[in-house]
Amino acid sequence: MSGGGRATGDPAHRPIRVLVVEDDLVAADAHARYVARTPGFTVTATAHSRAEAVRALDRAREADAPVDLILLDLYLPDGHGLHLCAALRAAGHTADIIAVTSARDLATVRQAVTAGVVQYLLKPFGAAALGDRLGQYARYRASLGRDGEALGQDEVDRALALLRGTDRTSLPKGLTAATLETVAAALRTAPDGLSAGAAAEVTGVSRITARRYLEHLVTTGHATREPRYGQVGRPELGYRWKSE
Repeated sequence: MSGGGRATGDPAHRPIRVLVVEDDLVAADAHARYVARTPGFTVTATAHSRAEAVRALDRAREADAPVDLILLDLYLPDGHGLHLCAALRAAGHTADIIAVTSARDLATVRQAVTAGVVQYLLKPFGAAALGDRLGQYARYRASLGRDGEALGQDEVDRALALLRGTDRTSLPKGLTAATLETVAAALRTAPDGLSAGAAAEVTGVSRITARRYLEHLVTTGHATREPRYGQVGRPELGYRWKSE
């Protein structure tokens, strides 16, 4: 396990501390280098197993320099990453988690959301894709402020939209930022795209509601729309997140 320099001081003016958890040594090194090159972030440690991750987090907390963000591979040699998420919360660790994984099934995506994963990045990816997620996360943290006071609903919606990269100064009547980021997250993690029906099933909204949000993502340039053939009757529309 290896670590980077430790940053201390006012949380608003220090780098975001990141723990990289990845069992593949080459991938772990690449992820750490990507993070280190991103302004506003620093790598505190690299762990190659669940046990190493727990030790790194405990050491950081004891040193009064807790980890802010974990880049977490879900397939670890000593346990699934989602089980680690639950164990960390039970132990009082509050670091946010970005899943960095090849797991593409929607059941895993749903479990990740339930476990508190704030973003989901599919392998393989390049520095630009990771940099985009880190930038969204940094803007999300900055939008929350420092005074600990409760935010208004508009501020909460904006913070969540910043985290998902779906921020807009205004939305069509009847659409909310919170539901938009939920639909966008589902579409972003579906490698083969989603129909309105599939999006509704994943997100828990109605099919009509899901289609409204999907169409909005198409209108704003985040998604594409195309007919899906192969079944009897009218072809179904499929939606796919645009590559970044």
